[in-house]
Amino acid sequence: MALDQKIAFLGGGNMAEALIKGLLAAGVAKADQLLVTDISADRLAHLQKTYGITVARDNKDAVSRAGIILLCVKPQTMDHVLKELADVAGKDKLVISIAAGVTIARIEKVLTSGPRVIRVMPNTPALVLSGAAGLAPGSTSTVTDMMTAQQIFGAVGRAVVVEEKLMDAVTGLSGSGPAYVFTIIEALADAGVKAGIPKDLALELSAQTVYGAAKMVLETHENPGKLRDKVTSPGGTTVEGLHMLTKGKLRETLMDAVEAATARSKELGK
Repeated sequence: MALDQKIAFLGGGNMAEALIKGLLAAGVAKADQLLVTDISADRLAHLQKTYGITVARDNKDAVSRAGIILLCVKPQTMDHVLKELADVAGKDKLVISIAAGVTIARIEKVLTSGPRVIRVMPNTPALVLSGAAGLAPGSTSTVTDMMTAQQIFGAVGRAVVVEEKLMDAVTGLSGSGPAYVFTIIEALADAGVKAGIPKDLALELSAQTVYGAAKMVLETHENPGKLRDKVTSPGGTTVEGLHMLTKGKLRETLMDAVEAATARSKELGK
């Protein structure tokens, strides 16, 4: 179902572009409903030419013209942007933030005119419409508001509702997770090259293998351990490879990576 409100994107970076692309492709919004601001004139020109949307340089004007506001700015500039919007973001506005580590309380404290606030942590696979996003409701956001946010982020992948206290963990897992998986894909491909497979082919096989395995988990709803067991024959090749992964503490290393990224997200929010 299409949205009937105008949507203003404050910040026209990669994630904003992914959302614009997804909303248009899914028919959730039309080009004349979308407005984006950015400090880069070149970036605005690209977005306008590519998607036929409205562009502007004035954040306050953009907010006054839209019912849904997506804060797609960096955490370091968030306070400045919020202060700029304090007198124009009223109770009739739905404000959705994707800034890592920036809490709902921090946003609501500055936006004293009382807009409804939702915090979201998306990830970069949204650029290919395969993202994963965690959504947390603010103190005054409604069920309808959450459905709207799920519709927006569902246009570029999967969107799930979580308690805000879990958002740092979501950041460490799915927010930072693509970087971990890219490293795994690269390592698998390098191993293929070492074994004699041409580089381009090794990378294609590696990426498709990760994609296929992930798709099996999502579509079969089976426990990953059970799916792993189906690949692992007694005395076969896979069990030898798994033995080396265990020896190298891959599981523990990945868990440590998520834990470290979660801790960093908490630091950014202070």
